[in-house]
Amino acid sequence: MKSIALIPGTTTLNLVDRPEPRITEVDEIKLRVLEVGICGTDREEVSGGRALAPEGMKELVIGHEMLGQVLETGEEVTRVKPGDLAVFTVRRGCRACLPCKMNRPDMCLTGRYRERGIWGLDGYQCQYVVDRESYVVQLETELAEIGVLVEPLSIAEKAIDEALRIQFARLPDAPASLAWFSGRRCLVAGLGPVGLLAALVLRLRGAEVFGLDVVDEGTARPRWLSRLGGTYIDGRRVAPGRVPQEIGPMDLIVEATGVASLEFNLLDALGLNGVYVLTGIPGGERLLQLAGAELIRDLVLGNQVMVGSVNASRGHFQMAVDDLRNARLRWRDALTGLITHRYPWEDFSIPFARHEPDEIKAVIVWSRPEGRTKA
Repeated sequence: MKSIALIPGTTTLNLVDRPEPRITEVDEIKLRVLEVGICGTDREEVSGGRALAPEGMKELVIGHEMLGQVLETGEEVTRVKPGDLAVFTVRRGCRACLPCKMNRPDMCLTGRYRERGIWGLDGYQCQYVVDRESYVVQLETELAEIGVLVEPLSIAEKAIDEALRIQFARLPDAPASLAWFSGRRCLVAGLGPVGLLAALVLRLRGAEVFGLDVVDEGTARPRWLSRLGGTYIDGRRVAPGRVPQEIGPMDLIVEATGVASLEFNLLDALGLNGVYVLTGIPGGERLLQLAGAELIRDLVLGNQVMVGSVNASRGHFQMAVDDLRNARLRWRDALTGLITHRYPWEDFSIPFARHEPDEIKAVIVWSRPEGRTKA
């Protein structure tokens, strides 16, 4: 079968032939890959960044944002059947620590996890994949156009879910439901796909959402945010440190930039009892000068929480499917517009060679759904 493979640590990306995988266990599922998204992690890998081939292999099949259709199942599989749309999750736990034993490899304590298309396991940029039922999440037929967004949306789901759980645990007036977000002022920093999908989740929960970036207001990402009812903040006109004075303090900040200086500067925008969730991973080793005493004093006196969030559990993938379903009913045209570029697998090199100015999400198309019926 055709696959897109990288030699880790290099910029060598090729279309290669791999054996078509087969089901060998009773709990395995074989998917025909439909689409695979391209994200910053993929582009970092292809530029020579962090990536690891499977043991004994020279190349790594990349890609972790996938949508597929079930072709075949092992005899003990019950969650999906042939013809269903489905996605596989990304991280595989170490099987040793308690979180991994509790199906939370996103919280692995040993660091000996593997990730499909990233670290130690081949990914999904290929024609067929096989994996276990415990890693599959089913999607309704109606989500075929946008199902490839499940994985990046799961990252936003986990970040927002963690903020909510923190507030449930510590605030005496916090309702034990998603209703906590209703009317809350939330800032999303960085309007890439994860940031925009975080805005989507927050708008679904009734939050007042502000999106911060450094692009012109009339471009694709601010326009997409406005279609959801969000408010755009141009970071070139409103400095991060001026957000509380010009926009007001925030109950929640979701950071999705990976720019270390911005991550710290935005702390000024966090309100009393606020939560700040970091999802961006800074690159490089540039030193920062911080007013450390002032920063810590504000966190303590403001009852503020700053927390990092990476990857997602199967439960967050299911939350992503549920929210895509609800968002489709409310903003169908906007959702389909989030995927701005689709490339046939034969043209896989194009999106890795250049990033189009109007790109929000680019995907590689491997095949189209066949014989679909209502879920």
